[in-house]
Amino acid sequence: MTRPTWDDLPEQVRDAVTAEAGEVLKAESASQGLMPGTAIHLHVEGGGQVFLKAVADDSPAAPLYEREMWAGAVLPEAVPAPRMTWSARTGGWLVMLFEYIDGRGADLSPGSPDLPLVFGTVAGMHRILTPCPATAPFVADNVTALLRKGAHMLGPRADMIPDRAMYERALDGFDIEDLAGETLLHYDLHPGNLRMTDRGVFVIDWSFASRGAAWVDGVMLAPRLIEAGHTPEQAESILSQLPGWQDAPARAVTALAALWTLFRVYKAEFGPAEAREHRARAATAGRAWVKYRNT
Repeated sequence: MTRPTWDDLPEQVRDAVTAEAGEVLKAESASQGLMPGTAIHLHVEGGGQVFLKAVADDSPAAPLYEREMWAGAVLPEAVPAPRMTWSARTGGWLVMLFEYIDGRGADLSPGSPDLPLVFGTVAGMHRILTPCPATAPFVADNVTALLRKGAHMLGPRADMIPDRAMYERALDGFDIEDLAGETLLHYDLHPGNLRMTDRGVFVIDWSFASRGAAWVDGVMLAPRLIEAGHTPEQAESILSQLPGWQDAPARAVTALAALWTLFRVYKAEFGPAEAREHRARAATAGRAWVKYRNT
C-alpha cells in the first residue's frame, strides 16, 4: 500500500508536528501494514525519535484513527503499549504522535521463545484492562460488520464458498450478546501488532479497541497461531493461558471464528491486490480452525 510521505502531508500538518516534536531531520515511512493514512518514523532534533500516524479527516479510515486517538488517551500506563504523546485535528487531518518502539514482529511458530512472552503479556494486559478503564464501544460494533459480510458471503454468491454448510452450522444460534464483558480489548492481535523489544512485548495499533469478553482477543489470535504452524488443537491449548478462555461459550467462539474467516475469504478475493495472498493464507488457517471446532 502506498502511503503519503512526510513531504506529502499538508504544510499545516507538518508545522504542527514540528512545533510539538522538534525539527524533523529524517522521515522514514513504514513499509508494513494495511491501514490507509500515513505512518512515519521521525528522527527529530536533539536525537529524539517519534512515530507519526495521520489520516485525512474525510477518509473512510478516519473513525479508526479516532478510536486509536481515544485509546491512546485512556490506556493505563501499565499497559505495554506505545504512549501517545500528542494528538490533534489540524489542516483537515487527524494526527497522532507516539513514542517510537524499535522492535520486530512476534514469531508465533511452534517452539518460538516469543510465545510465552506474548501470551504472558496479553494475559497481563487483560488483567490490567478488566474492568474497562473508560467508557468504550461494545465489541459488537466491530462484529456487526463481520456479520454483514458473512451474510453476503453466504447469500446469493454462496457458490464461491465451498464450505457453506460448515459456516452455516458454525453461525447457527449465534448471539452477539455472548461477547459481552468488561475487558478493554485490542481486537486486532497479530504478529505485526505484537512488537518484540529489549523492553518486552509492546502491543501497538489500538484502532479497534472495544469493550467485551477477554476471550475475544484469543479468537483473533488463534488463526495466527495456526498460520504460524500450530495445529488447531495446539492453538487452543496455548490460548488456555488467557484469562476467561476456559469459560468462553463454545458456540460463540466457533461463530466468531467463522465470521473472522469469512471476512478473510472476502478480502482474499476483493481486497487490495497487494494483500490478497496474505489474506488467503489467513483464511486457510481460519478455515482449518472452524473445521476442527465443527467436528
